[in-house]
Amino acid sequence: MLPRVDLRGNPAASLGRRRLDGVLPRARLDVEAALEAVLPVCEDVRLRGAPAVRDQTKRFDGVDLATTRVAPQALTDALAGLGPKLRSALEEAARRARLPPDSVTTVAVGATVTERYVPVGRAGVYVPGGLVAYPSSVVMNVIPAQVAGVTEIAVASPPRPEHGGLPHPAVLAACALLGVTEVHAAGGAQAIAMLGYGTSDCAGVDIVTGPGNVYVAAAKRLLLGRVGTDGEAGPTEVAIIADHSADPALVAADLVAQAEHDPLAACLLITTDAGLADRADAELAGQVAAARHRDRVEAALAGQSACVLVDDADAALAISDAWAPEHLEIQAERAEELAGRVRNAGAVFVGPYAPVSLGDYLAGSNHVLPTGGTARHSAGLSVLTFLRGIHVVTCGAAALAEVAPLIDELGGAEDLAAHVNAVRARVRGAS
Repeated sequence: MLPRVDLRGNPAASLGRRRLDGVLPRARLDVEAALEAVLPVCEDVRLRGAPAVRDQTKRFDGVDLATTRVAPQALTDALAGLGPKLRSALEEAARRARLPPDSVTTVAVGATVTERYVPVGRAGVYVPGGLVAYPSSVVMNVIPAQVAGVTEIAVASPPRPEHGGLPHPAVLAACALLGVTEVHAAGGAQAIAMLGYGTSDCAGVDIVTGPGNVYVAAAKRLLLGRVGTDGEAGPTEVAIIADHSADPALVAADLVAQAEHDPLAACLLITTDAGLADRADAELAGQVAAARHRDRVEAALAGQSACVLVDDADAALAISDAWAPEHLEIQAERAEELAGRVRNAGAVFVGPYAPVSLGDYLAGSNHVLPTGGTARHSAGLSVLTFLRGIHVVTCGAAALAEVAPLIDELGGAEDLAAHVNAVRARVRGAS
């Protein structure tokens, strides 16, 4: 039922993201095409890779490079050539910059740095309304904003002709349940633009969150900088690491559950047991035939899904980390131990009784998660999405005098004499 990708015989260390690009299936969204205004230099780099980067470097910076990668020896030489005073200043700057979140750190006698979190003033939440209604997305977006302390929340969701031009009733009910009083019947790119720019009907917001189609993603990218966003959500995806101990009926059920979201949904079964793969295929045949959204499920499983055969758990983890799934299930022996080794995933579901469906609704985790491999560098939506960290610095005269020589070095190295003078004026005045 699932196309097979046999990677047995490859050690885990060889199964990195670069090697597996184009080998593992995934639905792609051409946000650039939706924007219709991508910068030519970015498109050139996308198409030609490193040669394009080098060409553009020569064009804009006047430097002709053989490679953009700086040689390790150049780094070593630069550090060795650094003056001792400047090096000491940089080391102290680095030490002080290592602040745990939401903390007060005494960096020296008479000097503190406080990092406090402040909520945005107004948040815009987009709730999609395409193939199905998503009242759960209201919960997943609104609750973190409320917990963060956001005082104004505006929800936008597509109007539906069958409901009198209003968003789906379940979406409206969820808003009412959570005390959201500002809801707009608007969908797609125009809804994102409304939230970002503001209209006579809807004041502009500080951040826009919530999943949507490629046009929603493109609009978010276009407005990024004017407002904050939670990222560009693409088609949903799941990876399941399973071994001989997994129940093939449960594995099949979870694949079907993810596939029913969208014909572009991606499902990856990663297993050390070819027999489990066969048993899961047998289960899929019956479960797909009985699925309410059979056409959707069949398209997803045939289009950008696969069963990957590997030798061991280490290889399975390497495949998963390379793919960086939105959702990762681990139905295998030592599941908790394996979960602790995962580096790239939006959310991890451990054991046979923690399906993705639990996380979609009631696990307490958030279901607005990074897709398309962006879990390598991004996290899911949370309270932190709606908070901004602000550093508050206090410093006494003696503490400033103590670091003034270091600032002399740093400011001098950057040719910013006025920075040095701003400190020296205070040190002189205090002496």
